[in-house]
Amino acid sequence: MQKSNLKIQKISDKDSLDKVFAIRKEVFVGEQNCPPELEWEFEEESNHFLATVGDVPAGACRWRRTDKGYKLERFAVLKEFRGIGVGQELVKTVLADLPADAEYVYLNAQISAMGLYAKFGFEKEGQQFEEAGIQHFKMVFKK
Repeated sequence: MQKSNLKIQKISDKDSLDKVFAIRKEVFVGEQNCPPELEWEFEEESNHFLATVGDVPAGACRWRRTDKGYKLERFAVLKEFRGIGVGQELVKTVLADLPADAEYVYLNAQISAMGLYAKFGFEKEGQQFEEAGIQHFKMVFKK
């Protein structure tokens, strides 16, 4: 896989959203056994991103405003595209897309992904917890 063919786009059209949802279904529901009913919520109020390598969908994520601040969510990279920087580019792109006045930025990180988020200035906060059967920590962005 060539990282030079990697492209991240903010999307809102139905065709691109279908690709995002297919990636999330494969990663979260298929690989990680997350209950499907927990996977699809807050879609209309979220800002969605699609990563492609060449023209092939490779990863997805989103951010949304909550009553606490700005929450980054649903980072998913298809198995065959892991290890080439797709996740890093998604995090970088989403952080750059947040409004300039985004004071409080946070996410719920699966333990296996905490190192990725730490590279960008996220720090764990609070106790470990379970979400959709997977262990997580809340992480907060420290600019």
